[in-house]
Amino acid sequence: MDIYGLVGYPLGHSFSQRYFSEKFKRENLDAEYRLFEMSDVCRLKSDVLSLDGLKGFNVTIPHKLNIFAHLNAVDSEAQAVGAVNVVKVVNANGKLELIGYNSDIYGFENSLRPLLKCYHKSALVLGTGGASKAVCYVLRKLGIVYKLVSRTANPDSPDRITYDDITPDVMADNKLIINTTPLGMSPKIDAYPALPYDSLSPEFVVYDLVYNPEKTAFLALAEERGAIIKNGLEMLHLQADRAWEIWNN
Repeated sequence: MDIYGLVGYPLGHSFSQRYFSEKFKRENLDAEYRLFEMSDVCRLKSDVLSLDGLKGFNVTIPHKLNIFAHLNAVDSEAQAVGAVNVVKVVNANGKLELIGYNSDIYGFENSLRPLLKCYHKSALVLGTGGASKAVCYVLRKLGIVYKLVSRTANPDSPDRITYDDITPDVMADNKLIINTTPLGMSPKIDAYPALPYDSLSPEFVVYDLVYNPEKTAFLALAEERGAIIKNGLEMLHLQADRAWEIWNN
């Protein structure tokens, strides 16, 4: 049996296991997708790499950055992003080699493109973690300028602002808003980013990488103001299909 899985912490919110399990059953594949919940990625060798039949695994919060130290090679696009969410396991003469990729790029770009209008030339990216790196890479690729938003200021990062800096004028200049933080993710579904939501209008596209719940408080507040909203479920499906291609190419 081939084994795939997801490495991260926590994993109670993840739909990946169900998605791949249904795929394996539908396509009559002798494979299993497991959840490898670990707060310390150093457990990778003992808990994951020791499994017979391991073909690859996904990586999620908080390990998209620190997984680099455990890889033998990294795809050029993942290297440029600075984050890995797919690892292909190759058996090279009895020795396992781990190759890192980033399928979030493919998933985010192809789910965002249909929503964009000619006036979506600048964006606010909420969060500065591993997920934001793929988002920013795609925005640069699409020619969209952006500002990163975090809870604390960083004088060494001129493209970063804090939530306190987001005025109605800043909102008016950035009609694309993307949440890459886990705020609002189940089970803490009442949380949402601190924004002046009354500044939103139907010209805004508000995208949340969170997909559980289907409509976060962040998206609900945006929808009330007429904004176009989208959660991260399609991105999840697209990046999962891309991961499957990577593992089996």
